[in-house]
Amino acid sequence: MISIEHLEKVYPTSSGDIHALSDVNLSIADGEFVAIVGPSGCGKTTLLKILAGLESHTGGTATIAGAPIAKPRGDVGMVFQKPVLLPWRTIGQNVLLPLELHRKVGRAEKAAAQNLLDMVGLGDFVSKYPKELSGGMQQRAAICRALVHDPAVLLMDEPFGALDAMTRDALNVEVNRIWRETAKTAVLITHSIPEAVFLAQRVIVMSPRPGRIVDVIDVPFGPTRTLDLLGSPEFADLNARIRSYFEVTA
Repeated sequence: MISIEHLEKVYPTSSGDIHALSDVNLSIADGEFVAIVGPSGCGKTTLLKILAGLESHTGGTATIAGAPIAKPRGDVGMVFQKPVLLPWRTIGQNVLLPLELHRKVGRAEKAAAQNLLDMVGLGDFVSKYPKELSGGMQQRAAICRALVHDPAVLLMDEPFGALDAMTRDALNVEVNRIWRETAKTAVLITHSIPEAVFLAQRVIVMSPRPGRIVDVIDVPFGPTRTLDLLGSPEFADLNARIRSYFEVTA
């Protein structure tokens, strides 16, 4: 579904070029869930923006379903670090926004939005405004907004970083369920190694800037993930293996 070959990203500045990404190579299968981890400033979010068509690349290639990525695409949905819901629109209206930008919204589209909100436990909040929802509920609405046009690819940029630990764990379980039920190709950027291991089928480890892929780690757990997994020795061992890439020795 996603193919990245020899990808480069350079930002020219008055004091010299900044190399954000260097020779990144990665293939992601249709329906696969991949998480990308790495130190701050390694180019994780830049890579995601390139996949979303929000950022151009300097060299190499990036394609989705065989087509070069040159601009935002209708078959890609994105969840940002913050929900960015419009405060003057209801939750239902916020979810429908991507459809309104491309076509007239009718009964079928409203039903699709309602079904998504029902799926994430927000069906009774369709007429509420963002300020009436908790942070976790707002982020669930943002996920619905990213899915409402039924994209093939779901991109998530540290979507739960601002949430408390218990809410974050609950939403991780929710995202796992949504991924299993919708069969989307999912790419998650996160600073949380446990979150990456809990959600992904493969964890991509990136180096400090310029960002390169230093390891691709298969996660040997089945598609269904529950919070019991967090306490298993296998989960702890995998976390420790990934964390070893970022340990600083005196």
